[in-house]
Amino acid sequence: MKSKHGWGIAVVLILALILAWLVLDETGRPNPIRNAVSFVVSPMQFALERLARPVRQATSGIGDWFRLRADNDALREENERLRNQIVLLEEARLENETLRRQLDFKSAVPEMTMLPAEVVGRDPNTLLQYLLIDRGSADGIAVSMPVLTDQALVGRISEVSTHSSKVMLITDPSSSVSCLIQRTRATGSVQGYPDNDLVMRYIPQGDTVAAGDVVLTSGLGGNFPKRLLVGQVLRVETSDVEVFQLAHVEPAVNLADLEMVMVLLEFGAGAEEDQ
Repeated sequence: MKSKHGWGIAVVLILALILAWLVLDETGRPNPIRNAVSFVVSPMQFALERLARPVRQATSGIGDWFRLRADNDALREENERLRNQIVLLEEARLENETLRRQLDFKSAVPEMTMLPAEVVGRDPNTLLQYLLIDRGSADGIAVSMPVLTDQALVGRISEVSTHSSKVMLITDPSSSVSCLIQRTRATGSVQGYPDNDLVMRYIPQGDTVAAGDVVLTSGLGGNFPKRLLVGQVLRVETSDVEVFQLAHVEPAVNLADLEMVMVLLEFGAGAEEDQ
């Protein structure tokens, strides 16, 4: 009973203090009750503030770490996206440059009908030199059609299916192209040779051939048009007991790096008939 009576008195005192506090605040007079409460509570607030500060700092640091991590992840994704865009743009630029050169070449030789094709495969056999392109009989491709780039002769079509064809490169041992030396007009036959090189055989001993001479197709036989670039003479082999000279020729185009070629569907009526 005493406990309940004590609680009642305490409640009444607290209410009285609150009422006095409010009255003093309304009158604008000095408020000793407020001062006393502040005197008692301020050290407690200060102590609680000191205790809470490390917690707030730790919490803030964790939040900052998560935000920085999220920002870094976003920046990394943006960098990868931009890098991929740069790669795609560079590929598009290179492809456009190749197509532009092909168009310029086609414009320079309007008598030739050419079809662009993409290299989609290579023969893994090092003895045989073949490419696989994405054009076939459905595109008008036929066996023996010449294949070239805007720079030089590549080879000829050896096999055809509906949507793809096999190209025998000029470096294949079975390949043979009638050619001439641009400077002296000496003629011969350029054939495939090991290590992706070429040899020009059957050059008469009396004809002049030297390292650095440019080799072009002669058009003899009608299998290839005239004046297609084939390569450049590296060295010449001569012998007093041989009827012909032999010249080692470097191909004018890197056949191992081809991505786009052109198939020569028609090349005018100036070629001679097959012999």
